[in-house]
Amino acid sequence: MATIARDIFKAYDIRGIVGKTLTNEAAYLIGKAIAAKAAAQGITKIALGRDGRLSGPELMQNIARGFTESGIDVLNVGMVATPMLYFAAIQECGGSGVMITGSHNPPDYNGFKMMLGGDTLAGGAIQELLEIIENDAFAKPQTEGRMSGLDIFPQYLETIAGHIKLKRPLKIIADAGNGVAGAFAGTLYRALGCEVTELFCEVDGNFPNHHPDPAKPKNLQDVIDGLKNSDAEIGLAFDGDGDRLGVVTKEGNIIYPDRQLMLFARDVLSRNPGAKVIFDVKSTRLLAPWIREHGGEPVMEKTGHSFIKSSMKQNGALLAGEMSGHTFFKERWFGFDDGLYAGCRLLEILSASDNPSAVLDALPQSISTPEINIDLPEGSNGHQVIEKLAKNAKFEGAAEIIAIDGLRVEFSDGFGLMRASNTTPVLVLRFEADSETAIGRIQNQFKAVIESNPTLHWPL
Repeated sequence: MATIARDIFKAYDIRGIVGKTLTNEAAYLIGKAIAAKAAAQGITKIALGRDGRLSGPELMQNIARGFTESGIDVLNVGMVATPMLYFAAIQECGGSGVMITGSHNPPDYNGFKMMLGGDTLAGGAIQELLEIIENDAFAKPQTEGRMSGLDIFPQYLETIAGHIKLKRPLKIIADAGNGVAGAFAGTLYRALGCEVTELFCEVDGNFPNHHPDPAKPKNLQDVIDGLKNSDAEIGLAFDGDGDRLGVVTKEGNIIYPDRQLMLFARDVLSRNPGAKVIFDVKSTRLLAPWIREHGGEPVMEKTGHSFIKSSMKQNGALLAGEMSGHTFFKERWFGFDDGLYAGCRLLEILSASDNPSAVLDALPQSISTPEINIDLPEGSNGHQVIEKLAKNAKFEGAAEIIAIDGLRVEFSDGFGLMRASNTTPVLVLRFEADSETAIGRIQNQFKAVIESNPTLHWPL
């Protein structure tokens, strides 16, 4: 029986520490396991790409060996942003592809995001890969698969430039945080007619300047400073693998992804009245009424890119987004999360205005906290911790308790959320309200629930 670190098999990807939990042997076994699932579905070819992490080439070599030894042909698209791998999978491999990426995790992490036959592997499908490995239930092919290569960027660029048309050229700043999006962002936005100032667009897996995670305000400080000291009108920032977008106005205001989704929803619904728009449990409570007001149907979903994609398919939704910065366009695009493309759609909308910042600042806004994390004791299962807390939780004055992903408690003047992260051993909290007083009141109720577990410590 093959052995492999079980804890790298997460809710919606595989991720671990290179050389410790994620080894070259593990990559090879994972390749064989994915190939076994692919063969069972009649899939014969898989697109394979990697981000700019230092461990990428070696992991790519080993997972590719697992594929070809199992009879699967590999289309190697090289170093690309994750959405470019998805694009290659859809255009060239019938919706099957694997991206080697650690996303926004520290440099010593890496992992795999996986699609087979147009479906993102998540939850039980990822656990099935572990079972295949532990039971040695690999495919026994008659012949080995073959490896071929393709530069997918020209086709990706041409497809976007073919339908995104700006009303006027914009001056922008693009900050890739030395992640892989930096290899493509400047060329892409210049092709649309923009004047682009590039920040940290040299791909460097050590991430020497700041962490490539636009969800954290401190990582947007360089964009804010750049806007202040130049004539650039808007700032875009990307995560390590280019599937998430951060947005900053000329005045240095961060437009969080749930407010970005308002702008995108208004645009999509203007052409598609009645369409469904999906958002995750962390999003602002102002989003659902905004979607209704603009003629759409709001759908709340649990957090996680694979859950959102699955929900989009089930609901036939044209647009979706989550608070972490993943935005999914099915209208005029393919339905996968793509930070680079989301930036294009944003610029298309803003190019109709002489003052892009005013358009963004006019979007409805409440008082809210950023994501707050509570570290869990070693070996804890976050979902079990939440389940236990929920059993005796009391929330005075609650209008509604939503339990699709942790506990989101709605009040007449705000909401509080606590849920287990699917990627790290933490509980995630978020609060929003009409006033500081209301936020304080809601937080105190959650504090009482959290502190009913003596191993947990209130972080505020």
